[in-house]
Amino acid sequence: MPVHPRWSVARKAAGYGAASTLSLYLIVKVALVAAALLGIVPAQSGMDTTEWVTLNAITVVMSSVGVALGLALAQRWGTLIPGPPLLFFAWVGAGFLVPMIPYGIASAVLGSAKMPAGETDAAMPAWETIGIGVGFAGMAVGLAVALPIYLRERWPEAFLGRLGELPGTSGPARLVLLLGVTVAAGLGLLWGHRALGGTLGLDPAQSGHDTLDSLLMRGNWGVWALLGAGCGWSLISARPSQVPLRAPMALGFLASGSLFAWGCWKLLWAVVRPGDFTTAEYPLIAVAEHALSVCAGLVLIAVVLRTYHARTTHIPASGCHG
Repeated sequence: MPVHPRWSVARKAAGYGAASTLSLYLIVKVALVAAALLGIVPAQSGMDTTEWVTLNAITVVMSSVGVALGLALAQRWGTLIPGPPLLFFAWVGAGFLVPMIPYGIASAVLGSAKMPAGETDAAMPAWETIGIGVGFAGMAVGLAVALPIYLRERWPEAFLGRLGELPGTSGPARLVLLLGVTVAAGLGLLWGHRALGGTLGLDPAQSGHDTLDSLLMRGNWGVWALLGAGCGWSLISARPSQVPLRAPMALGFLASGSLFAWGCWKLLWAVVRPGDFTTAEYPLIAVAEHALSVCAGLVLIAVVLRTYHARTTHIPASGCHG
């Protein structure tokens, strides 16, 4: 059944809000690239001109796509975009930002907020701080509101019914999917362990510099990884049977996006190591950990997509309906 018109209005308002606020972040990044091309690179960044321009150029592209995504969620032409590319960019964008809302609230309350990797907060001008902060927060909240309404309007079968109505997954496919769920759960436990002060896999030379902010961030990633693992298991096993399907589908979409998007971003930093950047983990462990995060995210989104496919086709395949 269609959503109430008021939800459509909320989707449009949130989409426009996401696009407009992220435009501030885009302006900041374009200004930083332009300044760097004129030879102005912040000394505290620890990067040379090429590294600084490359990093900020990447974020210019990412934020441009984000602005376009916000507009697509708000305007009618957004429904004409083919599903796969729109879902991919929505998945990555939402995975980057929406799961960070709890962390943002906690860090604001505790006064421990810090720019993520790729930004610099040392001696940052006020206009940069405002542009980046408003851009991140506005896009995150906008996506959190607009995206689920858009998905519900365009693909309602993914959100209707209960887990008990799913056929479940069996055969070799179940083993592969459960392996991905297990990896996600393992990463969640590892990050939760570190958030509580554990040092498993951390380089003592770097972990001694942990702050409240870094602990909160690890805890946030750990919670979302565990949520993703739980949602993945529920969709594979079709239990608990009375849980509305929309809950594990929406949370699984976000959690898988978080594992994939942040895994890719942190893997890039761990491999390239621009400027004086160092990982808190031992280098090889950091690469392996983030690569596993990417793989777990891909498996979990596969679970979500298979569930949607099962809801719409009900055709047995490889020992399961989907």
